[in-house]
Amino acid sequence: MPAFSRPSTGHHYARPCDTFSVDSAERRRVSRLLSWALRHAPGEAGIVLDGSGWTSVDALLAALVARGEDLGRAHLEEIVATNDKRRFAFSRDGTHIRANQGHSVEVDLKLVAVEPPTRLFHGTAPRFLDSIRSQGLVAGARHHVHLSATRDVAEAVGRRRGEPVVLTVAALDMAHAGHVFFQSANGVWLVAAVPPEFCQVIE
Repeated sequence: MPAFSRPSTGHHYARPCDTFSVDSAERRRVSRLLSWALRHAPGEAGIVLDGSGWTSVDALLAALVARGEDLGRAHLEEIVATNDKRRFAFSRDGTHIRANQGHSVEVDLKLVAVEPPTRLFHGTAPRFLDSIRSQGLVAGARHHVHLSATRDVAEAVGRRRGEPVVLTVAALDMAHAGHVFFQSANGVWLVAAVPPEFCQVIE
């Protein structure tokens, strides 16, 4: 297992090469590609994740080149360093990479349970509200429901699916009721599910 920084000290986010730059559209495209490979379909992408979600940077780059993606180390470092959600992290020695959360494949990110703040937030789209009111927030194919520390971030997340709706989650009440919360290295709050009685729409 590669050495890496714990969340309390921060993962290693590589500083991109000063002379290398890609436009925002290309960064988004490659970020989606990395999410697919590191979160959801490593086998299809041609890589192997260890039990904590890490894979060799060299193996990842070689697998992407085999798929016709001419992605170099400097390009990868810029994607990791400039990603707005800090979705990815390098190991301390820079030889391995993983997604910080959001996996649909089985990994153990070695997260430590922590007490959440009084409130957290979740951004979604109006079409999901009926299901949320009856079932609450469920993880679906992912390991956890993702929650944000601020309303602004949740609103930005919800906007990816159109006009956003923001829910407030009574996180501390949930914790007192026995629900376990984690916080990923990039600050996203994670919980297995949010029952409907603990969340409500912000009007």
